Amino acid sequence: MSPQDALRRVGFLLERARESPYRVAAFRRAAEAIRLIPDDELRERAGAGTLKQIKGIGDSSAAIIGQALRGVVPAYLATLEQEHGAPLSWAGAELYAAVVGDLHVHSDWSDGGSPIEEMVLTAVELGQEWMALTDHSPRLTIANGLSRERLTQQLARVDAINASLGGSFRLLKGIEVDINLDGSLDQDPDMLEQLDVVTASVHSKLRQPAFEMTPRMLAAVRNPRTNVLGHCTGRLVTGGRGKRPESQFDAERVFRACLENDVAVEINSRPERQDPPDELIELARDLGCLFAIDSDAHAPGQLDMKLLGCERAERLRIPAERIVTTWPVEDLLAWAKG
Repeated sequence: MSPQDALRRVGFLLERARESPYRVAAFRRAAEAIRLIPDDELRERAGAGTLKQIKGIGDSSAAIIGQALRGVVPAYLATLEQEHGAPLSWAGAELYAAVVGDLHVHSDWSDGGSPIEEMVLTAVELGQEWMALTDHSPRLTIANGLSRERLTQQLARVDAINASLGGSFRLLKGIEVDINLDGSLDQDPDMLEQLDVVTASVHSKLRQPAFEMTPRMLAAVRNPRTNVLGHCTGRLVTGGRGKRPESQFDAERVFRACLENDVAVEINSRPERQDPPDELIELARDLGCLFAIDSDAHAPGQLDMKLLGCERAERLRIPAERIVTTWPVEDLLAWAKG
């Protein structure tokens, strides 16, 4: 394992452990700091005790670099592997192997913790074939939502990243667009037309009465540019943000609209969400809906949370062919634009 790979793996496992983003960022900065430095120079610095003279290298990262250069697994990394390196679930592995994409991922352009490039590199390492970048839309200012201008800039960045990948992986142009109170989507229609996929989610007024929430969600699902209905109940069942009850809406009407408008129901894999609840997944299954098993990752170490969604989907007998994140990218794109 190279020193840079060891530092990146430490960051990944710390994210798995829900450690402070600042602590994670320190190891990612260290990995970036040595990216262009040859191993011979790093060995010389390690021998001379001058690794910490490199900006971004501290005591812990210097120790990891030195041990990796000696061909041993760094002690700190070994401890993290023992504590947090096991699969997130011992069930769902077969479906997880079939889920080659992700339609809900955030970067540091909105409220994610890492650059787009780091998210892509980790997705490749996890065996994914494609991923949609879905940073937040403008009105979600608390999450640094993308204005029209910033989204335009991001689309150019996605083109550059895809050009550098040489076809080995596909980064899709996407957005997690907020569903406004009237059911409209929080981005200009001409900007939405430039995207490959659109995941639409409710983030505000989650405790609206059902007679208001239902038409709001129906309008969003019926919008021709909506492809995925994200975390539909908005609930939180555990975690540092506390608990939040499910939004109230007529789930059968909303899921029938998803079926009629070819919109996938998201199975959000984040452990604090587990959204939708089992009974709603079963309702959407029995109605014939498509599904998207997504990570909703805000950091590289969260991308494999899809295993938790796969465990639920397997347990609830969701056919793999009805999960759009198992599809080859060209099939996914044809569906999304259809």
